[in-house]
Amino acid sequence: MRHTLNLDGFFYFLFSTDLNAPIANKVHQDMSSPLSNYFIYTGHNSYLTGNQISSKCSDVPLIKALKRGVRALELDLWPNSTKDDILVLHGWAWTPPVELIRCLRSIKDHAFSSSVYPVILTLEDHLTPDLQSKAAEMIKETFGDMVYVPESSCLKQFPSPEDLRYKIVISTKLPKEKLSKKDKDSESDVSGKASSHASTEQADDEKPEDRTSECNLSIGDSEFDQEFRVGGILTYKLLIAIPSGNAKNGLKEALMIDTRGVRRLSLREQKFKKATEIYGAEVVKFTQKNLLRIFPKASRVNSSNYKPFTGWMYGAQMVAFNMQGYGRALWLMHGMFRANGSCGYVKKPDILMNLGPDGQVFDPKAKIPVKTTLRVKVYMGNGWDSGFQQTCLNTRSPPNFYARVGIAGAPGDKTMKRTKKRDNSWEPLWDEEFAFKLTVPEMALLRVEVHDYNMPEKDDFAGQTCLPVAELRSGVRSVPLFDCKGESLGTVRLLMRFQFV
Repeated sequence: MRHTLNLDGFFYFLFSTDLNAPIANKVHQDMSSPLSNYFIYTGHNSYLTGNQISSKCSDVPLIKALKRGVRALELDLWPNSTKDDILVLHGWAWTPPVELIRCLRSIKDHAFSSSVYPVILTLEDHLTPDLQSKAAEMIKETFGDMVYVPESSCLKQFPSPEDLRYKIVISTKLPKEKLSKKDKDSESDVSGKASSHASTEQADDEKPEDRTSECNLSIGDSEFDQEFRVGGILTYKLLIAIPSGNAKNGLKEALMIDTRGVRRLSLREQKFKKATEIYGAEVVKFTQKNLLRIFPKASRVNSSNYKPFTGWMYGAQMVAFNMQGYGRALWLMHGMFRANGSCGYVKKPDILMNLGPDGQVFDPKAKIPVKTTLRVKVYMGNGWDSGFQQTCLNTRSPPNFYARVGIAGAPGDKTMKRTKKRDNSWEPLWDEEFAFKLTVPEMALLRVEVHDYNMPEKDDFAGQTCLPVAELRSGVRSVPLFDCKGESLGTVRLLMRFQFV
C-alpha cells in the first residue's frame, strides 16, 4: 500500500497547478522568424505608477513589468530645467519625474529575469542634439554589449527573437540634423506641464515621430565603438535599431511598404480603428513585414485600456497597454502572453502571415466557418477559505459562488456563459459543461471568472483567469485564479476539463 496512490494523493495531484497545469510552462514555438512574425508583450508609459496625469514616475513599474514578462517598454525623454540632464516623465502632465539613468540601470538589472528574449525600448524623444548624445552615452555605458546595433538601419527584415537573446533593442524616431523652430518651441516646455486638457489631447496625439526611415550608414561594431567615442548625433542615430514613425502624412502613405527597409509605425487607438475601417487589408499586409504599435487614447487618464483583439486580429504586434491599470482588457493581455512559456513573444498564426492565391489577406470581418468545438466542464473550486482575503466577500454568510466561462477572440467566437450559483459553500460543486464553436481557435482566449452572488448589492469578485485556447491541455486540469490586477490568489483554483471535438 505504501507504493500506491491513495484517494487523498490523487485529489492532491488533480488540484496541483504545478503537476496538472492547464497549459505548458515552457517555450515551444519557433523563435527564429523575424520580430514582425510575433505578438510582443508591450507597455505604454511604462514608468507611471498610476494615472496618466498626476501619478509618480518611477523605475518600480518598469521592474514589475519586466518580471511579468513584458518585452517592450516606453520611456518619454525630456530635458531637465537646466537642460543638462535627462528626465523620464509624461509630457504635458503633472507627473513627478524620474532620472533616465535610474530607469536604465533598473532595466539592465531585471531585463531578463523572466525571459531571455529581447527587450525593446521605445523612446519618445523630446531632447536637444546635445542631450541625444548624452542619452547615447548613458545607454552604451549602462548596457554595453547588451545593446543591439545593426550593421545597417535599412534592414530588409527584422532579426529574430532567437538572434536577439539577452539584447536591448532601441526604437525611436531618427534624429534630425537641425531642429526646426517648431521642434525647438515644443522642447521649450521642459517641465512637461499641461496648460489644458485640450493641449494634452493634441500633443499626445501628435507624437514627435517621422514616417520616413532614411538609411543610416552601414557600420560594423568596431566602427561603431569609434563613432561612439567621437560622440554626436551620429552615435545616437546608430543606436536606433528600429526606426519609428507615425501617420502625420496620412494613413495611406504610412501603410505603404517601404522597399528600402522595415520600420515601426505608431498609431493611437482611434486612428488605428480608422485605418482598419478604410485600409484593413493594407494594415494586415503592413504587419507581415513591419511592426505596428497601437497606444491608448489620451482621454484614458485613469490608465484604462482598449480591447486588445482590435489590434491582434489585424496582425499588430505591439498592442501597448497601461500595465499599471486593471480590468478585463488587461486580463486578456495577461492571458495572451501566458502562451509560449510566458516569454513575452507569441508567434502570430499563419492566417495573419499567408497570402491567398490572388494576394488576399485575412479579413477579420469576413464570415468564417467553424474549425473546431471546445468543450469546457467546470467541476468545482476550492482555496477561498484559506488563500483568499475573505474581507473581499460577504462576511455575513458563506459565499454563493457562480462561474462565468467564455471566449474572447474573433467576432464570431466571442461569448460568455454562466453556471448556476452554489449556495453557502466555500468549495462549490458546479459540474456543468459548455460548448464553444470556434472559427479562429488560433487566436481565441478562454475567459473564466468567479463571483459571489450578493443580491441586492453588487456581486463580489472572487477570481479570474484567461488562457490561450490553442495551448490548452486536454483532460481534467487544475486552473489557478488571479485577482483583478492579475496577481496570483495562491491556493484558489478550479477543477476543469477541456476537450476539442
